[in-house]
Amino acid sequence: MKLNQLKPAAGATHHQKRIGRGAGSGLGGTSTRGHKGAKSRSGYSRKIGFEGGQMPLQRRVPKFGFKNINRKEFKSINIDVLQNLAEKNKWSVIAPENLIEAGLINKNDLVKILGNGSISAKVEVKAHAFSKSAEAAIEAAQGTVVKL
Repeated sequence: MKLNQLKPAAGATHHQKRIGRGAGSGLGGTSTRGHKGAKSRSGYSRKIGFEGGQMPLQRRVPKFGFKNINRKEFKSINIDVLQNLAEKNKWSVIAPENLIEAGLINKNDLVKILGNGSISAKVEVKAHAFSKSAEAAIEAAQGTVVKL
């Protein structure tokens, strides 16, 4: 084996055309970039949403309203769901851990108990928030309400 006989393994090289190596190569001059404009220059990087100078969609669409960045999103669960869980699983305490186990919420969800339905089971309910009707219904069934 001699140095002039070395060549890369089959499939190792991909580039047959060398761009920007003089006019004689056929790919010199503008080096396939066309004439002038931002894309012909080195260091060009397109901004996200750039539409060639046309007003971008994000700026064309009207904006209105208000988005509160401090909003707390609650997963709402009705007391009739709590009644079913207490009967089926024989739970005396219903906490977010139980609701995660039952597949009703995810581990980072905040829970709010709502008063739709009825509850007769005597359970201790732990949640982040309660509606007034839910709180009254749970306490009427000799249950307790614990706000986390």
